[in-house]
Amino acid sequence: MEITVTGETAFAATGREDFKPGAPAIIFVHGAGLDHTVWTLFNRYFAKKQFNSIAVDLPGRGRSRGEPLLSIEANAAWLLDVIQALELEDTALVGHSMGALIALEAAHQAQAGISRLVLLGAAAPMPVAEPLLNAARGNHHSAIDMIMLYAHAWRSQLGGNPVAGIHIMHSNMRLLERSLDNVLFADLNACNEYTNGITAAQDISIPANLVLGRQDRMTPPAQAAGLIDALEQAQVDTLEDCGHMMLSEQPEAVHRVLARTFRI
Repeated sequence: MEITVTGETAFAATGREDFKPGAPAIIFVHGAGLDHTVWTLFNRYFAKKQFNSIAVDLPGRGRSRGEPLLSIEANAAWLLDVIQALELEDTALVGHSMGALIALEAAHQAQAGISRLVLLGAAAPMPVAEPLLNAARGNHHSAIDMIMLYAHAWRSQLGGNPVAGIHIMHSNMRLLERSLDNVLFADLNACNEYTNGITAAQDISIPANLVLGRQDRMTPPAQAAGLIDALEQAQVDTLEDCGHMMLSEQPEAVHRVLARTFRI
């Protein structure tokens, strides 16, 4: 589905189902350098459960046009524009990594209309190591190599996919390679510079679920402690044998958490 947001064409996948005016909505927000395809399994499932299930491509990523937005706050404001353009009312936000910060900030900016948050691989603050930032700034493939090493659990680095012939790390590497043209740096830098996470969390009273990977070395579970304490209604699930790329490393475990969260 293509929609016009702030004068640019934006793409949102609807799980191969027609948009349902008035139905409750779930918006999935991808992480740094990624796109809507990381949500395909979950997006299609919830679309068939009578939700408006919407996986967006942020500006300048995937099939959305325009330039990448340079801050978490700007991306959050854009996400609220998407909600307004689609005339959504009862909306849950599900975000991974950078997408989790965007969802958090959007709920803070909205003050109303957002019913629930699900934050995967989240931390606030979310600092990015200087060597990674520098490599991404120069559009060097070494930035992706670092992410592959630190974002995956040991099991995933050895293969780990129950579907034969699909290698978790190589699939994620190919997806990130499409974002080297300054997009990956813009996203990582936005995460690194975002300082409003705890303040935003303290201002939110809606239920929030956090999904953390036990072996996540990009956003270690310990770094989520401040965010958990700041949220009024926080529930935490920690996935074993899982790193930061939980959507591909442990899709069934993530799916079970989401299905339980939305009572399906």
